[in-house]
Amino acid sequence: MVNTDSHPEFIQIETNIACNAKCPFCPQKTMTRRPRRMPDDVWMKIIDDTRGLGITYRPFMINEPLSDQRMGAIMRYIRRDETAMIDLNTNGELMTEEMAMEILDAGIEVIRFSIDGFSEASFSHTRVGVDYETTVERTLKFIELARKHGGAGRIEIRMIDLEVNRAEQDAYKRFWADAGAIPIITFFYRWPWEPGVERVNLPCLKILNEMFFYVNGKATLCCWDAHERAVIGDVTKQHVLDIWNGAVNQRYRLLLAQGRRDQILLCSRCEAYKDRRFEGFPAASQS
Repeated sequence: MVNTDSHPEFIQIETNIACNAKCPFCPQKTMTRRPRRMPDDVWMKIIDDTRGLGITYRPFMINEPLSDQRMGAIMRYIRRDETAMIDLNTNGELMTEEMAMEILDAGIEVIRFSIDGFSEASFSHTRVGVDYETTVERTLKFIELARKHGGAGRIEIRMIDLEVNRAEQDAYKRFWADAGAIPIITFFYRWPWEPGVERVNLPCLKILNEMFFYVNGKATLCCWDAHERAVIGDVTKQHVLDIWNGAVNQRYRLLLAQGRRDQILLCSRCEAYKDRRFEGFPAASQS
């Protein structure tokens, strides 16, 4: 019998592995897993396995969700569960008016647009391959449509804090706040196993209440696992909650609660939360 007492609060689903951008800080273009698109029966099973549990679904991971033309249908399927909620992150360039209306008609709690500049010059340093004017225009149109038709609870516009855009940040925040969104400046995160990334022997918050599924149906410990270094199960062979409560996931979670990142391949080269103080743990250690 499946244990429904313990379950994640958030589930990310990588419905495809496509992206219209070639951002230099993202490993998306180096991924080799297949298929390129998650079969319908797989994403449906993830949702069906967790209906009625008040899950917030995030139908994206290391991809651009709007590159999947099924996104409206996926969101409507999630919405068959009255307890379910939806979060979405996008770079915004593919947000056509038709896609915007599909998303708004389905209803969404949070949508985040990643726009890392207030000028085309700064934007082009990070969102390589994405057109700045198109992105801004379509993001503004989404905000306008949401204001007219509803269907979006919280609209965030996010900029990664970089030297190239630092002088623009105040103007950026004023512009997007005036447009009706919530501007947020975020820190720059380096992915595990990138050159120069060292381990910190600290716990991790990312795995406390979240679950992550690759396009092939495998579940991984963390959404920052670009190359399947910490697979914890396979939804094509197991129930979602059996994976969550399974021995592999529980062992990893215990090790991370103890700050023993060196015992997990993925985490052995990860610096996430290096500046955070955890009760009972010293400042970040490289040893």
